[in-house]
Amino acid sequence: MESREENTKHRYGIANIERRKYRRFPVRLPIEYYRADSPISQTGQTLNASEGGFQILFSERMEIGQNLRLKLFFSSGSELNSIETLAEVVWMDPQLGEGEKHYRSGVKFINISAEDSTKLKNFIVSLS
Repeated sequence: MESREENTKHRYGIANIERRKYRRFPVRLPIEYYRADSPISQTGQTLNASEGGFQILFSERMEIGQNLRLKLFFSSGSELNSIETLAEVVWMDPQLGEGEKHYRSGVKFINISAEDSTKLKNFIVSLS
């Protein structure tokens, strides 16, 4: 006869390990964007931000791999700042939820100046 202890399987909780390189902070900020092949600007809004990218609400559906020129606006103290970057769409939510009018997508920075990178880092530090 086997003991009850031998029949019991050990169960472990699922560890949620963050695999992102940069911590994300929820923040809604206005953003202006241009498709890399178009001079026409559109507007969107960030849902979260990190040193490596943003989650953005777009009024149009984006394609994975698409390059965008972004301009983010934020305040730091009494100053209005902006940063510009070239970003790549790395994921997108292909469906709109009920009542939604915007598509959610994630972008990663592929080209950002050292000055704008420093401004963004300082802003993100102020959020934590």
